[in-house]
Amino acid sequence: MKQRMLNTNDQDICVLGAGVVGLTSALYLQQAGYQVTLLDKQGVALGASFGNAGHFATEQVFPLADPKLLLTLPQMLMDPLGPLRIRPQYLHRALPWFLRFMVNMSSERRLHNKQGIKALNEQSISAIKALVTSCGCEHLLTLNGSLLVFEHTALFDIRHQWQSYVNEGIAVTLLTGQQVRELEPCLSRKITYALWFTDVGHTEDPYQLCLAIFNKFISLGGAFTQADVTKINVNNPSAPLTLTIEDTDIEINKLLLTAGAWSRPFAKQLGYKVPLETERGYHLMMPQQSNLTRPVASYERKMIITPMATGTRLAGTVEFGGLDAPMSLARADCLLPHAKALMPSVFLQASADQGQRWMGFRPSLPDSLPVISQTHHDNVFVSFGHQHLGLTWSAISAQLTGELIQGHRPTIDMGFYRIDRF
Repeated sequence: MKQRMLNTNDQDICVLGAGVVGLTSALYLQQAGYQVTLLDKQGVALGASFGNAGHFATEQVFPLADPKLLLTLPQMLMDPLGPLRIRPQYLHRALPWFLRFMVNMSSERRLHNKQGIKALNEQSISAIKALVTSCGCEHLLTLNGSLLVFEHTALFDIRHQWQSYVNEGIAVTLLTGQQVRELEPCLSRKITYALWFTDVGHTEDPYQLCLAIFNKFISLGGAFTQADVTKINVNNPSAPLTLTIEDTDIEINKLLLTAGAWSRPFAKQLGYKVPLETERGYHLMMPQQSNLTRPVASYERKMIITPMATGTRLAGTVEFGGLDAPMSLARADCLLPHAKALMPSVFLQASADQGQRWMGFRPSLPDSLPVISQTHHDNVFVSFGHQHLGLTWSAISAQLTGELIQGHRPTIDMGFYRIDRF
Protein backbone atom coordinates (compact mmCIF):
# COMPACT_ATOMS: atom_id res chain seq x y z
CA MET A 1 0.00 0.00 0.00
CA LYS A 2 1.48 3.35 -1.04
CA GLN A 3 1.14 6.36 1.22
CA ARG A 4 1.52 10.08 0.65
CA MET A 5 0.63 13.34 2.32
CA LEU A 6 -2.21 15.43 0.96
CA ASN A 7 -1.96 18.19 3.57
CA THR A 8 0.71 19.21 6.03
CA ASN A 9 -0.56 22.32 7.78
CA ASP A 10 -2.45 22.15 11.07
CA GLN A 11 -5.18 24.28 9.48
CA ASP A 12 -5.74 21.85 6.61
CA ILE A 13 -8.97 19.90 6.22
CA CYS A 14 -10.48 17.58 3.61
CA VAL A 15 -14.18 17.77 2.78
CA LEU A 16 -15.40 14.48 1.33
CA GLY A 17 -18.39 15.14 -0.93
CA ALA A 18 -18.98 18.06 -3.31
CA GLY A 19 -22.74 18.40 -3.18
CA VAL A 20 -24.29 21.62 -1.97
CA VAL A 21 -23.66 20.74 1.71
CA GLY A 22 -20.01 19.95 1.03
CA LEU A 23 -19.54 23.01 -1.16
CA THR A 24 -20.98 25.44 1.36
CA SER A 25 -19.01 23.80 4.17
CA ALA A 26 -15.77 23.97 2.18
CA LEU A 27 -16.33 27.65 1.41
CA TYR A 28 -17.17 28.48 5.03
CA LEU A 29 -13.99 26.78 6.24
CA GLN A 30 -11.90 28.44 3.51
CA GLN A 31 -13.24 31.84 4.59
CA ALA A 32 -12.43 30.95 8.21
CA GLY A 33 -8.77 30.53 7.32
CA TYR A 34 -8.47 26.81 6.65
CA GLN A 35 -6.72 25.35 3.63
CA VAL A 36 -9.43 23.07 2.26
CA THR A 37 -9.30 20.22 -0.23
CA LEU A 38 -12.66 19.12 -1.62
CA LEU A 39 -12.98 15.51 -2.80
CA ASP A 40 -15.74 13.87 -4.83
CA LYS A 41 -15.85 10.78 -7.03
CA GLN A 42 -18.32 12.24 -9.55
CA GLY A 43 -17.50 15.92 -9.78
CA VAL A 44 -18.97 19.14 -8.45
CA ALA A 45 -22.70 19.04 -7.61
CA LEU A 46 -23.51 16.13 -9.92
CA GLY A 47 -25.70 14.27 -7.44
CA ALA A 48 -28.92 15.38 -5.75
CA SER A 49 -27.69 18.98 -5.73
CA PHE A 50 -27.85 19.11 -9.52
CA GLY A 51 -31.53 18.38 -9.98
CA ASN A 52 -33.42 19.28 -6.82
CA ALA A 53 -36.60 21.36 -6.95
CA GLY A 54 -34.73 24.58 -6.14
CA HIS A 55 -37.06 25.40 -3.25
CA PHE A 56 -35.74 26.88 0.02
CA ALA A 57 -38.51 25.19 1.96
CA THR A 58 -38.33 26.65 5.47
CA GLU A 59 -42.10 26.23 5.81
CA GLN A 60 -41.58 22.47 6.04
CA VAL A 61 -41.34 22.22 9.82
CA PHE A 62 -43.25 18.95 10.27
CA PRO A 63 -41.34 15.64 10.30
CA LEU A 64 -42.10 13.28 7.45
CA ALA A 65 -42.98 10.50 9.91
CA ASP A 66 -46.65 11.38 10.33
CA PRO A 67 -49.18 8.76 11.52
CA LYS A 68 -51.69 10.19 9.01
CA LEU A 69 -49.42 8.82 6.30
CA LEU A 70 -50.44 5.28 7.22
CA LEU A 71 -54.01 5.99 6.06
CA THR A 72 -52.94 7.12 2.58
CA LEU A 73 -49.92 4.87 2.05
CA PRO A 74 -51.72 1.96 0.30
CA GLN A 75 -53.40 4.34 -2.15
CA MET A 76 -50.13 6.12 -2.91
CA LEU A 77 -48.33 2.84 -3.58
CA MET A 78 -51.08 1.55 -5.88
CA ASP A 79 -51.46 4.76 -7.89
CA PRO A 80 -49.14 4.72 -10.96
CA LEU A 81 -49.11 8.52 -10.79
CA GLY A 82 -48.62 8.51 -7.02
CA PRO A 83 -45.71 10.18 -5.24
CA LEU A 84 -44.23 7.03 -3.67
CA ARG A 85 -42.90 3.75 -4.98
CA ILE A 86 -40.96 0.93 -3.33
CA ARG A 87 -39.17 -1.44 -5.67
CA PRO A 88 -40.38 -4.93 -4.63
CA GLN A 89 -36.88 -6.40 -4.71
CA TYR A 90 -35.67 -3.67 -2.34
CA LEU A 91 -38.46 -3.90 0.25
CA HIS A 92 -36.61 -6.28 2.58
CA ARG A 93 -33.64 -3.92 2.67
CA ALA A 94 -35.78 -0.83 3.31
CA LEU A 95 -37.97 -2.49 5.96
CA PRO A 96 -35.69 -1.72 8.97
CA TRP A 97 -35.67 1.95 7.97
CA PHE A 98 -39.48 2.01 7.69
CA LEU A 99 -39.81 0.43 11.13
CA ARG A 100 -37.66 3.21 12.60
CA PHE A 101 -39.69 5.70 10.59
CA MET A 102 -42.87 4.42 12.22
CA VAL A 103 -41.34 4.70 15.69
CA ASN A 104 -40.80 8.39 14.96
CA MET A 105 -44.54 8.82 14.41
CA SER A 106 -45.17 8.95 18.16
CA SER A 107 -46.26 12.36 19.45
CA GLU A 108 -43.20 12.63 21.68
CA ARG A 109 -40.76 11.87 18.87
CA ARG A 110 -42.59 14.15 16.43
CA LEU A 111 -42.37 17.07 18.86
CA HIS A 112 -38.66 16.48 19.42
CA ASN A 113 -37.91 16.13 15.70
CA LYS A 114 -40.00 19.18 14.84
CA GLN A 115 -37.95 21.27 17.25
CA GLY A 116 -34.76 20.11 15.54
CA ILE A 117 -36.15 20.96 12.10
CA LYS A 118 -37.36 24.40 13.20
CA ALA A 119 -34.00 25.25 14.77
CA LEU A 120 -32.35 24.83 11.36
CA ASN A 121 -35.17 26.42 9.36
CA GLU A 122 -35.25 29.58 11.46
CA GLN A 123 -31.69 30.47 10.44
CA SER A 124 -31.63 28.99 6.94
CA ILE A 125 -32.83 31.93 4.83
CA SER A 126 -30.53 34.46 6.51
CA ALA A 127 -27.61 32.05 6.05
CA ILE A 128 -28.50 31.54 2.36
CA LYS A 129 -28.74 35.30 1.83
CA ALA A 130 -25.28 35.78 3.32
CA LEU A 131 -23.96 32.94 1.15
CA VAL A 132 -25.20 34.31 -2.19
CA THR A 133 -23.97 37.79 -1.26
CA SER A 134 -20.54 36.36 -0.48
CA CYS A 135 -20.48 34.54 -3.82
CA GLY A 136 -21.82 37.48 -5.84
CA CYS A 137 -24.78 35.47 -7.14
CA GLU A 138 -27.71 37.26 -5.54
CA HIS A 139 -29.65 36.83 -8.79
CA LEU A 140 -29.85 33.09 -8.08
CA LEU A 141 -31.98 33.64 -4.98
CA THR A 142 -35.60 34.78 -5.31
CA LEU A 143 -37.51 35.47 -2.10
CA ASN A 144 -41.04 35.53 -3.47
CA GLY A 145 -42.60 32.84 -1.32
CA SER A 146 -44.25 29.63 -2.51
CA LEU A 147 -47.76 28.25 -2.90
CA LEU A 148 -49.33 25.05 -1.64
CA VAL A 149 -52.45 24.60 -3.75
CA PHE A 150 -55.61 22.56 -3.15
CA GLU A 151 -58.09 21.21 -5.69
CA HIS A 152 -60.66 19.17 -3.80
CA THR A 153 -59.70 19.21 -0.12
CA ALA A 154 -62.50 20.50 2.11
CA LEU A 155 -62.15 24.07 3.37
CA PHE A 156 -62.39 22.83 6.97
CA ASP A 157 -59.31 20.67 6.45
CA ILE A 158 -57.48 23.46 4.63
CA ARG A 159 -58.12 25.83 7.52
CA HIS A 160 -56.78 23.17 9.87
CA GLN A 161 -53.61 22.97 7.76
CA TRP A 162 -53.31 26.75 7.73
CA GLN A 163 -53.73 26.95 11.50
CA SER A 164 -51.10 24.28 12.10
CA TYR A 165 -48.54 26.40 10.25
CA VAL A 166 -49.64 29.57 12.02
CA ASN A 167 -49.20 27.81 15.35
CA GLU A 168 -45.57 27.10 14.42
CA GLY A 169 -44.86 30.74 13.62
CA ILE A 170 -44.81 30.27 9.83
CA ALA A 171 -45.73 33.33 7.78
CA VAL A 172 -48.64 32.00 5.72
CA THR A 173 -51.77 33.45 4.09
CA LEU A 174 -54.88 31.52 3.07
CA LEU A 175 -55.93 32.43 -0.48
CA THR A 176 -59.06 31.72 -2.47
CA GLY A 177 -58.79 30.28 -5.96
CA GLN A 178 -59.37 33.73 -7.48
CA GLN A 179 -56.61 35.22 -5.35
CA VAL A 180 -54.30 32.39 -6.40
CA ARG A 181 -54.87 33.15 -10.08
CA GLU A 182 -54.29 36.85 -9.47
CA LEU A 183 -50.82 35.88 -8.23
CA GLU A 184 -50.20 33.16 -10.84
CA PRO A 185 -52.59 33.51 -13.83
CA CYS A 186 -51.42 30.30 -15.49
CA LEU A 187 -52.80 28.07 -12.71
CA SER A 188 -55.92 26.00 -13.27
CA ARG A 189 -59.39 27.22 -12.35
CA LYS A 190 -59.83 23.87 -10.57
CA ILE A 191 -57.58 25.13 -7.81
CA THR A 192 -59.93 26.21 -5.04
CA TYR A 193 -57.56 27.46 -2.33
CA ALA A 194 -53.87 27.84 -1.55
CA LEU A 195 -51.53 28.54 1.31
CA TRP A 196 -49.06 31.28 0.42
CA PHE A 197 -45.84 30.93 2.40
CA THR A 198 -44.46 34.44 2.12
CA ASP A 199 -41.02 34.12 3.74
CA VAL A 200 -39.52 31.31 1.64
CA GLY A 201 -37.70 31.38 -1.68
CA HIS A 202 -36.26 29.48 -4.61
CA THR A 203 -33.39 29.48 -7.06
CA GLU A 204 -33.82 29.46 -10.81
CA ASP A 205 -30.87 27.08 -11.21
CA PRO A 206 -29.58 24.94 -8.31
CA TYR A 207 -26.61 23.71 -10.33
CA GLN A 208 -25.45 27.21 -11.23
CA LEU A 209 -25.80 28.18 -7.58
CA CYS A 210 -23.50 25.29 -6.67
CA LEU A 211 -21.01 26.35 -9.33
CA ALA A 212 -21.01 29.92 -8.00
CA ILE A 213 -20.17 28.58 -4.52
CA PHE A 214 -17.46 26.35 -5.99
CA ASN A 215 -15.91 29.19 -8.01
CA LYS A 216 -15.77 31.38 -4.91
CA PHE A 217 -14.14 28.54 -3.00
CA ILE A 218 -11.50 28.09 -5.71
CA SER A 219 -10.87 31.84 -5.91
CA LEU A 220 -9.97 31.83 -2.22
CA GLY A 221 -7.35 29.14 -2.74
CA GLY A 222 -9.45 26.04 -2.26
CA ALA A 223 -8.53 22.83 -4.08
CA PHE A 224 -10.71 20.20 -5.72
CA THR A 225 -9.73 16.63 -6.58
CA GLN A 226 -12.00 14.17 -8.33
CA ALA A 227 -11.23 10.93 -6.52
CA ASP A 228 -13.03 7.80 -5.40
CA VAL A 229 -12.35 7.51 -1.69
CA THR A 230 -13.00 3.93 -0.56
CA LYS A 231 -11.99 3.99 3.09
CA ILE A 232 -11.48 6.26 6.08
CA ASN A 233 -8.72 4.74 8.21
CA VAL A 234 -9.18 5.53 11.90
CA ASN A 235 -8.74 2.12 13.53
CA ASN A 236 -5.51 3.04 15.28
CA PRO A 237 -5.91 6.22 17.38
CA SER A 238 -2.15 6.71 17.48
CA ALA A 239 -1.78 6.47 13.69
CA PRO A 240 -2.34 9.39 11.32
CA LEU A 241 -5.78 9.85 9.78
CA THR A 242 -5.73 8.56 6.22
CA LEU A 243 -8.09 8.16 3.28
CA THR A 244 -7.70 5.28 0.85
CA ILE A 245 -7.94 6.33 -2.78
CA GLU A 246 -7.48 3.35 -5.11
CA ASP A 247 -4.37 1.66 -3.67
CA THR A 248 -2.93 4.74 -1.99
CA ASP A 249 -3.34 5.96 1.59
CA ILE A 250 -3.55 9.76 1.74
CA GLU A 251 -2.58 11.25 5.09
CA ILE A 252 -4.70 14.19 6.20
CA ASN A 253 -5.13 16.31 9.32
CA LYS A 254 -8.91 16.77 9.58
CA LEU A 255 -11.91 15.38 7.72
CA LEU A 256 -15.47 16.58 7.19
CA LEU A 257 -17.71 13.86 5.73
CA THR A 258 -20.46 15.33 3.50
CA ALA A 259 -21.01 12.41 1.13
CA GLY A 260 -24.82 12.52 1.19
CA ALA A 261 -26.44 9.22 0.24
CA TRP A 262 -23.00 7.57 0.11
CA SER A 263 -22.19 8.42 3.74
CA ARG A 264 -23.47 5.26 5.41
CA PRO A 265 -20.46 2.96 4.76
CA PHE A 266 -18.08 5.74 5.77
CA ALA A 267 -20.01 6.23 9.01
CA LYS A 268 -19.68 2.50 9.64
CA GLN A 269 -15.92 2.76 9.18
CA LEU A 270 -15.97 5.48 11.85
CA GLY A 271 -17.76 3.10 14.22
CA TYR A 272 -21.38 4.27 13.80
CA LYS A 273 -24.40 2.32 12.60
CA VAL A 274 -26.47 5.07 11.02
CA PRO A 275 -29.91 4.19 9.54
CA LEU A 276 -29.38 6.20 6.37
CA GLU A 277 -31.65 5.29 3.47
CA THR A 278 -31.71 6.53 -0.11
CA GLU A 279 -34.80 8.25 -1.46
CA ARG A 280 -34.50 8.25 -5.22
CA GLY A 281 -35.93 11.59 -6.31
CA TYR A 282 -36.98 12.35 -9.89
CA HIS A 283 -37.55 15.45 -11.94
CA LEU A 284 -38.79 16.20 -15.43
CA MET A 285 -37.23 19.39 -16.75
CA MET A 286 -39.59 20.85 -19.35
CA PRO A 287 -38.53 23.56 -21.83
CA GLN A 288 -41.82 25.48 -21.50
CA GLN A 289 -41.59 28.75 -19.60
CA SER A 290 -44.51 28.71 -17.18
CA ASN A 291 -44.31 32.39 -16.21
CA LEU A 292 -44.67 31.33 -12.58
CA THR A 293 -42.99 33.71 -10.16
CA ARG A 294 -42.66 31.21 -7.30
CA PRO A 295 -42.74 27.44 -6.71
CA VAL A 296 -46.17 25.80 -6.66
CA ALA A 297 -46.68 22.57 -4.70
CA SER A 298 -49.82 20.46 -4.80
CA TYR A 299 -51.26 19.18 -1.53
CA GLU A 300 -53.18 16.33 -3.14
CA ARG A 301 -50.66 15.42 -5.86
CA LYS A 302 -47.55 15.66 -3.64
CA MET A 303 -45.39 17.28 -6.33
CA ILE A 304 -43.88 20.70 -6.96
CA ILE A 305 -43.45 22.94 -10.01
CA THR A 306 -40.60 25.43 -9.96
CA PRO A 307 -39.82 28.13 -12.54
CA MET A 308 -36.23 27.76 -13.76
CA ALA A 309 -33.98 29.82 -15.99
CA THR A 310 -34.21 27.27 -18.80
CA GLY A 311 -37.81 26.15 -18.40
CA THR A 312 -40.00 24.60 -15.73
CA ARG A 313 -38.98 21.83 -13.35
CA LEU A 314 -41.51 19.20 -12.25
CA ALA A 315 -40.34 17.31 -9.17
CA GLY A 316 -41.44 15.51 -6.07
CA THR A 317 -41.63 11.73 -6.54
CA VAL A 318 -39.94 9.34 -4.11
CA GLU A 319 -38.71 5.84 -4.86
CA PHE A 320 -37.01 3.41 -2.50
CA GLY A 321 -34.66 1.27 -4.51
CA GLY A 322 -31.11 1.84 -3.32
CA LEU A 323 -28.09 3.29 -5.08
CA ASP A 324 -27.55 0.70 -7.79
CA ALA A 325 -30.85 0.19 -9.63
CA PRO A 326 -31.27 2.12 -12.90
CA MET A 327 -33.62 5.08 -13.04
CA SER A 328 -37.25 4.49 -13.96
CA LEU A 329 -38.35 6.74 -16.81
CA ALA A 330 -41.96 6.27 -15.72
CA ARG A 331 -41.23 7.90 -12.35
CA ALA A 332 -40.14 11.07 -14.13
CA ASP A 333 -42.87 10.92 -16.78
CA CYS A 334 -45.67 10.58 -14.21
CA LEU A 335 -45.04 14.18 -13.15
CA LEU A 336 -46.31 15.61 -16.44
CA PRO A 337 -50.01 14.61 -16.08
CA HIS A 338 -50.04 16.46 -12.76
CA ALA A 339 -48.53 19.55 -14.37
CA LYS A 340 -51.13 19.39 -17.15
CA ALA A 341 -53.92 19.38 -14.56
CA LEU A 342 -52.44 22.25 -12.58
CA MET A 343 -51.29 24.36 -15.54
CA PRO A 344 -53.24 23.31 -18.66
CA SER A 345 -52.48 26.51 -20.56
CA VAL A 346 -48.77 25.67 -20.37
CA PHE A 347 -48.55 21.88 -20.55
CA LEU A 348 -51.76 20.55 -22.10
CA GLN A 349 -50.05 19.76 -25.44
CA ALA A 350 -46.68 18.87 -23.91
CA SER A 351 -45.00 15.49 -24.17
CA ALA A 352 -42.60 14.00 -21.63
CA ASP A 353 -40.15 13.37 -24.47
CA GLN A 354 -39.73 17.14 -24.77
CA GLY A 355 -38.24 17.20 -21.29
CA GLN A 356 -35.08 15.97 -19.63
CA ARG A 357 -35.54 13.13 -17.15
CA TRP A 358 -33.30 13.00 -14.09
CA MET A 359 -32.88 11.01 -10.89
CA GLY A 360 -30.87 11.85 -7.78
CA PHE A 361 -30.32 10.26 -4.38
CA ARG A 362 -31.69 11.98 -1.28
CA PRO A 363 -29.95 10.88 1.94
CA SER A 364 -32.74 10.40 4.48
CA LEU A 365 -32.85 9.42 8.14
CA PRO A 366 -36.06 8.16 9.79
CA ASP A 367 -36.38 11.15 12.14
CA SER A 368 -36.16 13.77 9.32
CA LEU A 369 -33.09 15.31 10.96
CA PRO A 370 -29.58 15.44 9.50
CA VAL A 371 -26.37 14.32 11.16
CA ILE A 372 -24.21 17.37 11.94
CA SER A 373 -21.69 16.30 14.51
CA GLN A 374 -18.20 15.72 15.74
CA THR A 375 -17.33 12.03 16.02
CA HIS A 376 -15.39 10.27 18.75
CA HIS A 377 -12.37 10.90 16.54
CA ASP A 378 -11.25 14.42 17.45
CA ASN A 379 -10.32 15.31 13.88
CA VAL A 380 -13.33 13.80 12.06
CA PHE A 381 -16.66 15.64 11.61
CA VAL A 382 -19.83 14.73 9.70
CA SER A 383 -22.68 16.54 7.95
CA PHE A 384 -25.10 14.38 5.96
CA GLY A 385 -28.67 13.03 5.89
CA HIS A 386 -30.42 16.29 4.95
CA GLN A 387 -33.28 14.43 3.19
CA HIS A 388 -35.52 16.80 1.17
CA LEU A 389 -33.95 19.93 2.67
CA GLY A 390 -30.31 19.73 1.60
CA LEU A 391 -30.48 22.95 -0.40
CA THR A 392 -32.47 24.69 2.35
CA TRP A 393 -30.11 23.65 5.14
CA SER A 394 -26.82 23.85 3.23
CA ALA A 395 -25.64 27.26 4.43
CA ILE A 396 -26.70 26.87 8.07
CA SER A 397 -25.14 23.37 8.12
CA ALA A 398 -21.88 24.87 6.88
CA GLN A 399 -21.98 27.46 9.63
CA LEU A 400 -22.64 24.85 12.32
CA THR A 401 -19.95 22.41 11.18
CA GLY A 402 -17.54 25.32 10.88
CA GLU A 403 -18.26 26.28 14.49
CA LEU A 404 -17.73 22.69 15.64
CA ILE A 405 -14.45 22.36 13.76
CA GLN A 406 -13.15 25.66 15.11
CA GLY A 407 -14.09 24.67 18.65
CA HIS A 408 -16.70 27.42 18.97
CA ARG A 409 -20.02 27.04 20.71
CA PRO A 410 -22.64 26.48 17.97
CA THR A 411 -25.50 28.95 17.72
CA ILE A 412 -28.15 26.22 18.22
CA ASP A 413 -28.49 23.04 20.29
CA MET A 414 -26.55 20.38 18.39
CA GLY A 415 -27.96 17.51 20.43
CA PHE A 416 -30.67 17.02 17.81
CA TYR A 417 -28.10 16.12 15.16
CA ARG A 418 -25.57 13.94 16.97
CA ILE A 419 -24.30 10.97 15.01
CA ASP A 420 -24.61 8.69 18.04
CA ARG A 421 -28.32 9.49 18.63
CA PHE A 422 -29.31 6.20 17.04
